[in-house]
Amino acid sequence: METDSEHDQVRLSLIAPAHDEQDNVRPLVDEVEQALGSLPGGFEFIVVDDGSRDETRARLLELASTRPWLRVLAMTQTPPGSGNGQSSAFHAGIRAARGSLIALIDADLQNDPADLPKMVELLDDRNVDFVQGDRSANRRDNIVRRASSWVGRFFRRLILGDSIRDTGCSLRVMKTEIALRLPLEYRGMHRFIPVTARQLGYEVIEMPAAHRPRTAGVAKYGVWNRAIPGLIDCFAVRWMRGRRRPTLSEDCTSDH
Repeated sequence: METDSEHDQVRLSLIAPAHDEQDNVRPLVDEVEQALGSLPGGFEFIVVDDGSRDETRARLLELASTRPWLRVLAMTQTPPGSGNGQSSAFHAGIRAARGSLIALIDADLQNDPADLPKMVELLDDRNVDFVQGDRSANRRDNIVRRASSWVGRFFRRLILGDSIRDTGCSLRVMKTEIALRLPLEYRGMHRFIPVTARQLGYEVIEMPAAHRPRTAGVAKYGVWNRAIPGLIDCFAVRWMRGRRRPTLSEDCTSDH
C-alpha cells in the first residue's frame, strides 16, 4: 500500500527565493513548468517570499491555485522593509522540500530553467553528487564586474582552495543530503555552497549554463556590497572548515 509520504515524494525540488519580484514570478513559473513538466519522477517548485513589499506573494498564490506542484513559503521575522537574504530563504525551502534532489535558482529570470533537466541528466550520467552551473562563457559583464569576479575567484582559491569558476551562479542541482548539511542559516553562505559540499566530501562538477539580463525588478547585489563581505566570509568559511567534526553515529543496541 502506498503511504502518504511515498505519494508526496518527487524526484526534484526546485527552490527560488523571491524579494520584490512581482513582474518576474509568472514568467518564471511558466518557464519552470515547460522545463520540468515531463521530468521523470516528478517535481515541485518552492518559491520563498522573503519579505516582499509588492504583489509577489499574491501573484504566486494565484498561480499556485491551479498548479499543485507550486508551493509558496513566506519567511517570517524579516526586518522591516527587507528580507532575511538568499541563504535564509534557501535554508527554509530545503527543509520544506520533498525531493530526493534539490535544485536552486534565482527568481529574477537571469537563470534559465531549461538548463535544469540537463543538469539532472549529467548528475545521473556521471554518478556525481552535485552539478554547479557556470555562466562565465555566456556573461557580458562590464570591465568593473569582470575585474571584481576575477579578484573574488583569486581570493577564494587562495583562502579556501575553491576552484569553482562561477560560485555566484545560483543554478545548481544536488542530492538532498548535501543541502540539509549546508549552514545556510548564516548570511552570505549561499555563495559558498559548492566549496562547502566539497569540504563535506561530495563530488561537485560544473556545467555551462545560460545567463540572461534582468528585465524587471531591481538587482539585490552589486559589486561593492559583495566584494568586502565576500572576502570576510571566506575567512569565516575557512574557520568553520577547520572546526567541522563528523556527526554520523550507529545504534549499538540494534545487534542485541
